[in-house]
Amino acid sequence: MTGTLEKMIAEWVKGEIKLNQALREFERKYITMALKENRGNRSVAARKLGIHRNTLINKVKALDL
Repeated sequence: MTGTLEKMIAEWVKGEIKLNQALREFERKYITMALKENRGNRSVAARKLGIHRNTLINKVKALDL
């Protein structure tokens, strides 16, 4: 997994992606994977992410997931 993350970051740096864009994309991928892993169960996904369920719901809306 680390190699994949490093490759993704390297691509973003080469592509001159701004940090805020990279953080948003990382958060989008991270949350999407957490939701898939937990079959869309937001309560369980939020617990595993270490955030409140309402925070997850707000992030899902903000990231258009």
